[in-house]
Amino acid sequence: MLPGVYIAYKKNGTAYYRASITYRSKHISLGSFDTEENAHLAYQEAARLLGDASISFEDAFLLPTILSFSKVISLLNFRDNLIYFKNPIYLRNNYFIYYISKSDELKFDIDDLFYYSSHKIMRRQGHLFVSDYGMQINILSRYGIKNYGVAGRDYYFANEDPTDFRYSNIIVVNQYYGVTKISSSRGVAYKVQIHINGNYTVGTYQNEEKAAIAYNKAVDLAKKHGVSKNFQANYLEHYSPREYAEIYSQIKISEKYISYLKHLSG
Repeated sequence: MLPGVYIAYKKNGTAYYRASITYRSKHISLGSFDTEENAHLAYQEAARLLGDASISFEDAFLLPTILSFSKVISLLNFRDNLIYFKNPIYLRNNYFIYYISKSDELKFDIDDLFYYSSHKIMRRQGHLFVSDYGMQINILSRYGIKNYGVAGRDYYFANEDPTDFRYSNIIVVNQYYGVTKISSSRGVAYKVQIHINGNYTVGTYQNEEKAAIAYNKAVDLAKKHGVSKNFQANYLEHYSPREYAEIYSQIKISEKYISYLKHLSG
């Protein structure tokens, strides 16, 4: 076998070739290839990337390689920052970049390094998610943004860079189900709507938490009147059960909404 190559077999007995390299006492798998020659070429490319300091990080983007792009990023980070990640992560000062592709990079705080070093980010239909315990988890959930959250309405990027997921750059505006922050000449208020056969206004409130409780009350009323839709409820951890119950009992709901529910059940 050529250096860096060993043969393996599929379940049907077909042979294929795996490449690997050892660098700084770390054994690194480079992938599987159809021929011994291609596996050896992958080994040679890895050896060059790791051993040739004249190849800058930016230069590596331009090199045609048989190695996958994610593997190139992992090798360059190991060379430059002396830590190996299986995922395509490159460390910068006080943050890191996760490369989905050559032209698709995401910035994160160092606090998220452990999580994303073990969770692969995928993009489908414009959404970024990871697989966690067999479930697809939207990465925005780490910032308290609900799945229905809309950029520019429920949250926004402070520096207008939608690829910058550092915590200081993500401003959450609407963090509760059914609650939308509105501004007028009279100040800030929170409008509550519930979707049944369309959007129905529950009320407008001066306090965001009370608005969230109003939405929960509207959900309970809908269920009481026979609406079987699977609503999401708001969880407010800042209130004790007694405080929550007191606000819940006093909060006012739109009479028009209540009349609509009575019409549904009647």
